[in-house]
Amino acid sequence: MHIRLLILLAGILSLAGCKQNSLITSPNGEVQAIVQLSSGQLTYQVAKNDEVIIQSSSLGFELKEHGQLTEGFVLLNRSHKEVNENWTAVWGPKKINSNHYNEARVELQHEATGILMNLVFRAFNDGVAFRYEFPTQEPLNEFTIMNERSEFAMVGNPTTWWIMADYDSYERLYNKTPLSEAEWVNTPVTMRTNSGLHVSLHEAALSNYSGMTLKLQDSGKKNTYVSELVPWADGSKVKTQAGMHTPWRTITIADNASKLVESNMIVNLNDPCKIENTSWIEPMKYMGIWWGMHIGTETWTEGERHGATTENTMRYLDFASKNNIQGLVVEGWNAGWDKWGAKDAFDHVTPAKDYDLKKVASYAQQKGVELIMHHETGGDAAGYEALMDSAYALCQQLGIKALKTGYAGGIYPRGEYHHGQYMVEHYQKVVETAAKYGIMVNAHEPIKATGKRRTWPNMMTREGVRGMEWNAWSDGNPPSHTVTIPFTRMLGGPVDYTPGTFDVLLKRFKNDRVSWNTDDISQTRVHTTLAKQLALFVILYSPMQMASDLVDNYIDHPAFQFIADANIDYDETRVLNAEIGEYITTARRSKDNWLIGSATNEEERKLTITLDFLDPNRSYEATIYADKEGCDWLTNPEEYTITKQMVKQGDKLELKLAAGGGQAITLKAQ
Repeated sequence: MHIRLLILLAGILSLAGCKQNSLITSPNGEVQAIVQLSSGQLTYQVAKNDEVIIQSSSLGFELKEHGQLTEGFVLLNRSHKEVNENWTAVWGPKKINSNHYNEARVELQHEATGILMNLVFRAFNDGVAFRYEFPTQEPLNEFTIMNERSEFAMVGNPTTWWIMADYDSYERLYNKTPLSEAEWVNTPVTMRTNSGLHVSLHEAALSNYSGMTLKLQDSGKKNTYVSELVPWADGSKVKTQAGMHTPWRTITIADNASKLVESNMIVNLNDPCKIENTSWIEPMKYMGIWWGMHIGTETWTEGERHGATTENTMRYLDFASKNNIQGLVVEGWNAGWDKWGAKDAFDHVTPAKDYDLKKVASYAQQKGVELIMHHETGGDAAGYEALMDSAYALCQQLGIKALKTGYAGGIYPRGEYHHGQYMVEHYQKVVETAAKYGIMVNAHEPIKATGKRRTWPNMMTREGVRGMEWNAWSDGNPPSHTVTIPFTRMLGGPVDYTPGTFDVLLKRFKNDRVSWNTDDISQTRVHTTLAKQLALFVILYSPMQMASDLVDNYIDHPAFQFIADANIDYDETRVLNAEIGEYITTARRSKDNWLIGSATNEEERKLTITLDFLDPNRSYEATIYADKEGCDWLTNPEEYTITKQMVKQGDKLELKLAAGGGQAITLKAQ
């Protein structure tokens, strides 16, 4: 450990006895944070064991009505408490969750304005979180936040995985650079220090507030991020009133990449479930009339290539019913797709002329398959809010209890952003209204995941990532992308990446494709092996997990048995090995059985896993879907093998992964 870091840590701990400082440590004593009030200015610092992670970082706000709230504070009171509880999630990736932390509350007053403000810090074994509170008070009432001044002064120049800040989309490839080159980022942003600690900055419980990006200071504070909130159209950041609190600002800390993925801190920071009866909320595998539109064999709009016809939908329902697929989403089912981008283009009630909604809904019920409604808004949030109740009532009437939303396009009202406060509140209204009608939500073009699934478990999954469809009409997602997502985007929550494409070269219908979103459709393809597509079905967690390919590519395909057999209602998850952007192996348990997915980047590799997590009193039949010898993602991606063997606790398996490849394993208890 560098002498400089030891001195900094000693400085932090020596301050703990001062009157104006509050020291808080994690339950296991390894993580420390200190809040300091010095000459009226608030700062904090964070360390793990003998390594300082965040050095002195400022806190505060700029308010439209009251100016700067960054100095001039006095301490009124402070308190500490410990919370140690277990709670049960409605669905995975882990059912029984431990929520154990120490909390410090610092109550303050701003002398010049009389404004009361509290700071709350929580220290977990896997990180630190803090938020601001403005209690109900006369001097404040309604107010406008122009800037939040939360700093994250990182020690050193850690390796950083990041995407550029964007107020409307998270659909970008991840960069890997020194922190000093990650100038303005969306969160989660993930780092590895020189000592090997893994750190991720994000937020939790985002409600009634604007989404946070992080921007490097240009005022001489080296490698220091400051919160940069997504603005309203008028330039203000948050419109609120006293009696509020901000989202949690989170600093997840882990000894290695595997433990980072296993962290439960962000979901723990959300309120308990607000839905009394959750029996209708169930994980599901689903298919879709969707991929054909992206590769150009079908269209969303009505016409001779329309995908969402009654006949085609019933064909998909037949396959889903026979192959243990619980849901089917149908895009392009309704009128309005020919008016894309216009105000009030979609009514979300009127079917296309060649789609008999009532007949299809009835047939789905007969087949025991959930018909997933699709509500594309084209970004018209205002128009959608006016029609939500009638559209959700129709779902309820037809026995439809799952919904995919979309916001592809500029937001109405014009000038608002997907990630600003207006849309954060809109997305929340959708989830709460859907809950009243007994509907589960899969949101595309969403606000980022911040653990809200604990409070509103009908918020099943969301996109918010450069997903599978980019392979259909762009240069695609490189093999490293899918083994970076678990350590970045997925730290916030489930991701609807939509894996499961078997025709990875997009060759089966190559002569029937029509270019609609790229100049050269002949060069598009999926950048993995087929076996990796199965592995991603496990690795990229979603309680609504899609088998994304055309049904024609699944019929009589032996590898589809893995998807048909998979039970994605997980009780337990373990990450067996991992390095960001290189490889990951994830094991997930459903009752007595396990699924394992292992994937690599552009490099072939051999990984050995030990089955020490199995029940010692059971033996298991392992069915292994692996890359075939000579297979690789670039030249020979669709060759695979299926083998079986018996295994027990403590056995070792050698996983041979082709370049851009993967391996998927079912372990069935005997």
